[in-house]
Amino acid sequence: TTNNRIKQMPQELSAIDNAGSNFCVHSAKGGEGHLLYSMDVGNKQMRTERHIRLGRLTAIISFLLGTIIFGLYYLTSSSDLLFIGYGYILVAGLVNIVVIALLLNRVRKDQINRKGLLRTSGIMLLNIPVMLLYCWIAFILLNTMRITFTNPTQTEVSDIKVMGCSTGYIDKLRAGESRNVWVDISGDCTISISYHLDGERKEEIVVGYVTNSMGQKIEHRIGEPETALF
Repeated sequence: TTNNRIKQMPQELSAIDNAGSNFCVHSAKGGEGHLLYSMDVGNKQMRTERHIRLGRLTAIISFLLGTIIFGLYYLTSSSDLLFIGYGYILVAGLVNIVVIALLLNRVRKDQINRKGLLRTSGIMLLNIPVMLLYCWIAFILLNTMRITFTNPTQTEVSDIKVMGCSTGYIDKLRAGESRNVWVDISGDCTISISYHLDGERKEEIVVGYVTNSMGQKIEHRIGEPETALF
């Protein structure tokens, strides 16, 4: 009988070991599942952060390049920059549309970071009113002659009247002094001035012919020949 009990003990121990082994296996599987879930959440977070960085970078670059092109056009009135600006609006518009579409698609897949993705999309959309403002100002500049009148003589020039497309007036210019006048272009016209110099009333043509969409930034030295636009 003693021998039979001794023989049965290993079987009882085996059952306990087996239960412990099963518990360890289930715990390991549960831990593995939790680890896989954590890795999936982490990967999803990383992908979302990449999308957000892409959106913000696209918004910043689009704004900076657009502002640089507009600023150079404002300073120079170069027609080449105007055409570059038109092309840039098309390219930047397409790129921004694609990136915003990616962000909105990401919103559907990652509801946890929904606010951050939508906020980035909103930042990108802010470039639209900026672009419209630049286009509006560019349209005004296209129909405006921005003329810097300079007195190159050694005496004062006074009572300067700008005539033609629209009127302007400068009270006086001392020797070497300059003044800016913006002249609206209302159609086909010639821009000229009349002024007092050395006790005489004089007249001269500043620009022989301008029309709509021919706005330029030019300098005219009083007493010298008219300015050629092209």
